[in-house]
Amino acid sequence: MRTGSNFLETNLNAFDGIECHGEAFNPHFIGYPKATEILGISQETRYADPQTLLRNIKHQASGIGGFRYFHDHDSRVLDKCLSDPKCAKIILTRNPVDSYVSWKIAKETGQWKLTDAKSRKDGQATFEDDEFAGHLEALQAFQVTLLNTLQAAGQAAFYVSYEDLQSVEIMNGMARFLGVKAELESLDRSLKKQNPSPISEKVRNFDEMEQALSGLDRFNLNRTPNFEPRRGPSIPTYVAAPQSGLMYLPMRGGPEARILDWLAQVDGGKRSDLLKKFSQKDLRQWKRKHTDHRSFTVLRHPVARAHFAFCHHILNTGQGGYAGLRQTLRRRYGLPIPEEMPDAGYDLAAHRTAFLAFLVFLKGNLLGQTAIRIDATWCTQAQSLQGFGEFALPDRVIRESDLEVELPQLLAQLGHNTPVDMGKPNADSRFDLSEIYDAEIEAAAQSAYQRDYMMFGFDSWG
Repeated sequence: MRTGSNFLETNLNAFDGIECHGEAFNPHFIGYPKATEILGISQETRYADPQTLLRNIKHQASGIGGFRYFHDHDSRVLDKCLSDPKCAKIILTRNPVDSYVSWKIAKETGQWKLTDAKSRKDGQATFEDDEFAGHLEALQAFQVTLLNTLQAAGQAAFYVSYEDLQSVEIMNGMARFLGVKAELESLDRSLKKQNPSPISEKVRNFDEMEQALSGLDRFNLNRTPNFEPRRGPSIPTYVAAPQSGLMYLPMRGGPEARILDWLAQVDGGKRSDLLKKFSQKDLRQWKRKHTDHRSFTVLRHPVARAHFAFCHHILNTGQGGYAGLRQTLRRRYGLPIPEEMPDAGYDLAAHRTAFLAFLVFLKGNLLGQTAIRIDATWCTQAQSLQGFGEFALPDRVIRESDLEVELPQLLAQLGHNTPVDMGKPNADSRFDLSEIYDAEIEAAAQSAYQRDYMMFGFDSWG
């Protein structure tokens, strides 16, 4: 999103017959942050029908048209492009740690492009373990989607790494791949690398980052163009008790904090003692070591899960909030929430209205009718469970309402007869779901989550 892809686009545009239109399907703007249209298509028109812009780019008069596409852009055009053999795919990859640090610095400084060193803004990234895990999982899932879709279609892409962008020979080879005979004698050097210092100087808590990443070498992070391991089951998110053979497979948007606190107490420890960040190899070894192991996941009622996602990621403007997505939902989808929280005028009635509007948005989002990604926190639980099954399904699927009955039973199967305190559920926000829940909210949730209601037999939340 910074110098790498901008540098690639700048040099592609230097070839006669190639015109790249920036991030044409970025859900928050069209092409470039200050642009209002591309080839006569406005952002509003693109929102309503992205295929209109795609057709204009494909059939533009000035040679080959293209755009930059990231994993969180409008998914409605991805299948169309991947299935079209006349659409050339250039896949730019970078060490995920480098891309994460670069992205964090850009968010802090507000500088996404640099043409003169005198304008450079200094900044450092703060490494956040869970945030990086999400970043890595999203990148790998997107790369696997590209790889498998192109394999099934019998197509090949042009893979280029961040480091390869400095080679004029590779850039000319890319042009030949596109069918352009022109060549560049030299590269456009107007864009400057924004953070050339060692990564140890770019990260405030570098030692903490090193420790967190020490077990990730198996992921081949330095080179991820073609053979990334399949991670549909989200194995790195699994959590196990340090001694007992008990493992938790979290579904995002569920009662994770409560379960982790309980799981830590099983062996009389703390959350920091729990085993995390499993690879498939680690998980197999763990299963062999704990021959009488048990695994479980927890289902949450769709209304409660959607309320959690709304409060923690959309309404929240602090840590854990999706700031960019929040603004897009306010601006594009008319979500009636304040610009900043807390807000004195945001009362219980306003909370109910906003949550109901979010449920309406979720219906379209889950049906693939919006430009917004389907986040793991609010995707269907049926889809999450299916992902687990790519490696191994959990022994138990427990409803949140049955935790206090079924978790002690699970422990008893492992020979634990000492009671473990479940603790009380954590509040989502200053407004409890019970204060706003009614038949209209239930109906909206059932409309959005028909699959989960059918697959798991959920009744009304009330």
